[in-house]
Parts: sequence; C-alpha cells; structure tokens
Amino acid sequence: MSATARKQAPNAEDIRARKGGDPLVSLTAYTTPMAQVMDSHCDIVLVGDSVGMVLHGMNSTLGVTMEMMIMHGKAVARGVQKAMLVIDMPFGSYEESPEQAFRNASRMMRETGTAAVKLEGGVEMAETIRFLVKRGIPVMAHIGLTPQSVNTLGGYKVQGRDDAAEQVLADARAIDEAGAFAVVLEKLPASLADEITAEISIPTIGIGASAGCDGQILVVDDMLGFFTAFKPKFVKRYAQMGVDAEAAVAEYAAEVRARTFPAAEHVFSDQAPASKKQGSAK
Repeated sequence: MSATARKQAPNAEDIRARKGGDPLVSLTAYTTPMAQVMDSHCDIVLVGDSVGMVLHGMNSTLGVTMEMMIMHGKAVARGVQKAMLVIDMPFGSYEESPEQAFRNASRMMRETGTAAVKLEGGVEMAETIRFLVKRGIPVMAHIGLTPQSVNTLGGYKVQGRDDAAEQVLADARAIDEAGAFAVVLEKLPASLADEITAEISIPTIGIGASAGCDGQILVVDDMLGFFTAFKPKFVKRYAQMGVDAEAAVAEYAAEVRARTFPAAEHVFSDQAPASKKQGSAK
C-alpha cells in the first residue's frame, strides 16, 4: 500500500477493539454534504431512521421505509471514506423473524455498501442478532429508549429507573452475548449506563446516557441547532444554524423585494468577456 493511500474506514472488529479506549465519536447523517463534513472527525457515521422526523417531518420514526433508508444510505455512502458507515433497520423490517431480518439487512448492505446495520431491542432481539452475525452481517444494537417502540414505552421517557434497571441490564447482557459489536444506550440514568459499560464486553455509545460510555452519538441537526423550537435535555448546541439560516433567508427576501438583489455583479452583460471572444488577440 502506498503512503498516499487513504485511511481505511474502521470495521466492526476495529470498533469492538476500542472498548475502554479512546472515546468513539459518532453522529447521524442523511445527505452527502453532511457526511463529507463529519467524515474526518467521526469514527462512526450513522444513517438514522430519525431521518423521518428530521428531514421528512414525520411525528415518529415508524413511517420510515426500507426504500427511504437505502436512498439516504446511498447518499451518505458517497460522502464517507474515513468513518465507518452504519445504517438503521427501519420499523417492521426485522422484528418478524431472523430470516426476515437477514433478507432486509443483506439487501441494505448490498445496495448501500454499509459496513453494518443497527437495530433496536435487547433480550427479544438476541436471537436475531446472533442469526445475522453468524451470516456475516455486523450488528450495532440499541437499548434503553428505543424510538420504534415509543407507543409501548409511553412516550420518549427516560428508561431504566428503579425496578426497570434490571431489564435494561438483561438487554445489555443478551445483545453482548449474541455478538453485537457495539450498543447505543439511549436516555438512561447515568449510573445505569456506567454499570452497563463496566459489565459488558462491547463498546457502549451514549445518547442521553453518561460521559462514562465508550462513545457518544447525537443527531447532527440537533447539535448544529437547525431546530430553533425544540432541544432535548441531552443535546448541547455547538452552533445555531437555524437562527443563522432564518436570518439569511430574511435578508435575501428583503433584498429581492427592494430590488437590490441581484446586483450588477450577479447578472450577465450582452457582451462576453474579451478573453472568451472567438479570435481575440492573445
């Protein structure tokens, strides 16, 4: 391999080996330009089914389809070279049986080139995770608050408090034993996330969990501040893109109405520049 060859993106075993090491950096992406922005800074780029809410205006992730995930997965794949690409399996594409999960996950990998898939669930999904991993499909798990189960969980509430902690621990142990290479812990008490991180053998990636997790993930539109009216407690705003974008649109609208845009430098004259005329002197 030449010294100028690009860095190879990490695979599932590379991520697994990061357990207890330098924290894993992960963000969601849904488009090629955003993937290009984060590629050099992230270990994992996730095409989340949150795309349904973030880009398509849905009230939940439940309406997201395989076709939507494949379309956005292909777009992000075009912008990722250094980070590992992982794509969410949408609701209804894997819960029925391990065989259904394999058909859809293999299609996802074949059509997008993703290195792994992510699916939600703990004890109840352990058999499916084991089935996929044995057939060559790396799986990232997701426990705690699982948005695809929001209707049975009673909303987007913190999970694992009091007596419910033991069930989340059981979920973590089950997906670890089944062969997942990493697990997202969403909206858990910090003490429980720390306990899981200390006990299981695979990296934990927190979102609303604990700084003690083996890594962190956020929805990129949240951390960049594209949404001005809503901010989850666990999100830190690293920019205010929504405010800046609205100000830019307002300025553009004002200039159009005042006829100050387009200005002279933005329009074309009747004559081409002399250097581009046919037969011009050199």
